[in-house]
Amino acid sequence: MAPVIRPRRLRSTAALRRLVAETTLAPRQLVLPMFVADGLDAPREISSMPGVLQHTVDSLRKAADEAVRAGVGGLMLFGVPDEKDKDATGSGADADDGVLNRALRVLTDDLGDDTVLMADTCLDEFTDHGHCGVLDAAGRVDNDATLDRYVSMSLAQARSGARLLGPSGMMDGQVAAIRTALDDAGFTDTGILAYAAKYASAFYGPFREAVGSSLQGDRRTYQQDSANRIEALREVRLDLDEGADIVMVKPAMSYLDIVRDVAEISDVPVAAYQISGEYSMITAAAERGWIDRDAAILESLTSTRRAGASIILTYWATEVALRLS
Repeated sequence: MAPVIRPRRLRSTAALRRLVAETTLAPRQLVLPMFVADGLDAPREISSMPGVLQHTVDSLRKAADEAVRAGVGGLMLFGVPDEKDKDATGSGADADDGVLNRALRVLTDDLGDDTVLMADTCLDEFTDHGHCGVLDAAGRVDNDATLDRYVSMSLAQARSGARLLGPSGMMDGQVAAIRTALDDAGFTDTGILAYAAKYASAFYGPFREAVGSSLQGDRRTYQQDSANRIEALREVRLDLDEGADIVMVKPAMSYLDIVRDVAEISDVPVAAYQISGEYSMITAAAERGWIDRDAAILESLTSTRRAGASIILTYWATEVALRLS
């Protein structure tokens, strides 16, 4: 008589399920995106992202310390300048007294090498038109002129203490330009977390509020079309060839097939960004009692790990790290 095969045996208790789990989630794999804003007397909640704040420098320091104590693997910093300080070229992005570079220096002094301090290397928060680059006379993003601005921004961030730079504008050649500039300036140990496959997603809406974006229109001429898969792998290979130390897929949840594809070809760590819209959808559904909030958070992060991401940027990083401890 043939034996009865019962896969359910290994699901019968929580201890058994934990023993045979194929995918694990650890605090060190999580990165906390944080927003620091000029012109605030106190931290301000982002209305479309309940629980996420635009920080003052003081509240940023406290939240960063809490994240590091919880075991979070890294911090990704975004700067939110005063509206009056925005201009066509995003000059505040590389200014030594710009909000992002000031915050990087403060956290570098506070935390040193106790965490991996990362910086968003993009112009969109700092431009009065809200695009990720410099515009030409026809109002189109000028790829090569933008690279010059990214190089200047990268050097400013490296001087301010960022350990990893995150070029997110999807300009052709951005990784090579930044890598060359960093090496020539002696920042050979400063790494690049390349937004290698960044899609023009409908799920970025809450983020636009978070950074006070001035964008009119969209970014479809330089971010990827959600219909395209092969193109993403081409972008990733280019970034790998140009010297990316980590490659990232953004967004995560609707692009887990891309995460899987990238993990299969990449010889460097793969990150995925659980973006604002993903955060807000789960939060809103949980507030209405439609889903189990805590279970949905863990399931969404575990599925991103299962798809192949070894690093996940998530606004729940500190909370989840504490739950996993």
